[in-house]
Amino acid sequence: MMKARNNKNNDALIKAVLALKNSSEAKKFLRDLLTAPELKEFGSRWLAAKMLAQKVPYSLIQSKTGLSSTTVARISKWLNKGKGGYKLMINRLSHHHTNSSSKKGLA
Repeated sequence: MMKARNNKNNDALIKAVLALKNSSEAKKFLRDLLTAPELKEFGSRWLAAKMLAQKVPYSLIQSKTGLSSTTVARISKWLNKGKGGYKLMINRLSHHHTNSSSKKGLA
């Protein structure tokens, strides 16, 4: 029973995230949803995933993010053998950044 309830809650949360229209809305929603330490932790995990994708050494990732070696290793595992979410977003945002840079021109 608990699992089904959690899935409904997760589905509702995903729908809420998908309904966000811009970064301002996302910042407001995430700040209300998460505590300041949770926001910092998630931001650090995202940075670690991007750094891992660029083959940055664990020690540098740890010093830049403040994450433990265990957390960095877990993120690496999810990046390489997870559901593909990290890679999807890294590729999408990298592609988006490339496209938007080429449209605006490089200064």
